[in-house]
Amino acid sequence: MTRSGPRVGPLAGRASAAPPLDVDALLDDTTTGIIVCCGSGGVGKTTTSAALALRAAERGRKVVVLTIDPARRLAQSMGIEELDNTPRPVTGLAEGATGSLDAMMLDMKRTFDEVVESQASPEKARQILENPFYVALSSSFAGTQEYMAMEKLGQIHADAQRDGTYDLIVVDTPPSRSALDFLDAPERLSSFLDGRFIRLMLAPAKGPARLMTAGLGIVTNALTKILGAQVLRDLQTFVSAIDTVFGGFRQRAQRTYALLQAEGTAFLVVAAPEPDALREAAYFVERLSGDRMPLAGLVVNRASPAPASDLSADEAMSAAARLRAGRTEDDLTAGLLRLHADQVRLVEREAGLRARFAAAHPGVATAVVPALAGDVHDLGGLRRVGELLAEGQVH
Repeated sequence: MTRSGPRVGPLAGRASAAPPLDVDALLDDTTTGIIVCCGSGGVGKTTTSAALALRAAERGRKVVVLTIDPARRLAQSMGIEELDNTPRPVTGLAEGATGSLDAMMLDMKRTFDEVVESQASPEKARQILENPFYVALSSSFAGTQEYMAMEKLGQIHADAQRDGTYDLIVVDTPPSRSALDFLDAPERLSSFLDGRFIRLMLAPAKGPARLMTAGLGIVTNALTKILGAQVLRDLQTFVSAIDTVFGGFRQRAQRTYALLQAEGTAFLVVAAPEPDALREAAYFVERLSGDRMPLAGLVVNRASPAPASDLSADEAMSAAARLRAGRTEDDLTAGLLRLHADQVRLVEREAGLRARFAAAHPGVATAVVPALAGDVHDLGGLRRVGELLAEGQVH
């Protein structure tokens, strides 16, 4: 059986070198207004986003970073005890920095509430906000977080265009298991909210719809028995609210898609140097290409640092074996040699994975960021990550 396309990521059949990603050129380009950091969960997207935002601000840009799920230490590293849905200024930028940095964390439910409050009268908004089905949808429905990340991006961009508050928005995408959820989930949610079932529930009993009244009544009676009259009334109130207040969800999602596709937006795919993470990155790169979204490059985060010595893994293992065979007392040296060999092989393995990714996607510029010894817990740590991003030459 033949494959329809090339092998991707760690399965690529040959090695290749990727072009280097010039992070500073990306940040300094004033035509770049949005940078979206995306990738699967647990690869360091939030730290990467914050580090990019800080570096851009210290290089003269007016920046806001929208984080999704920052660790407490990361919020503290930006000098803000509690991030929320309102941009808050980050103090402590490097001396002489001419830019500015605000930070905020997406509050999924609050963003949804803001949509309600902007589209309904105070009384109508109160009824919707207290509806149990709305509470469930806005708090935990699959795809809501991804949709609201896009909603908030659209709001920030519109405000910045109107008021001139920011010239760069850095977006940290939700921590989904799959990187593709960021692009797929908003469409799924908007399809549900604009779907045929909702329209059928709201269809007036006239014209062709009159023929369906009896059948719909049977369904309603069955639902009443299963759910109870109050639950069904809550559902009907919720469906009515969707029609009167939330009409056009798909159009809103499409407008944000157009913004993501526009000149001035740049996607950075973040991955760990592991087969699964690079495979997710490969899928995302192909999806961005298929959706005509501008890809700036790949960031391979938390790469294993190469040992300072040029001693190869085989040489280190041979030396350790000789020490062991000679029954010397130098067990510590033998152990250190074995650790060195393990580290060299790990670095070689990661380099091989990156080379195979590059073979499948030869045009994707790449930066490699070595793992730090500890957690990032202050602006100095974020600044160091930004420096490593800028220095992240591919070897």
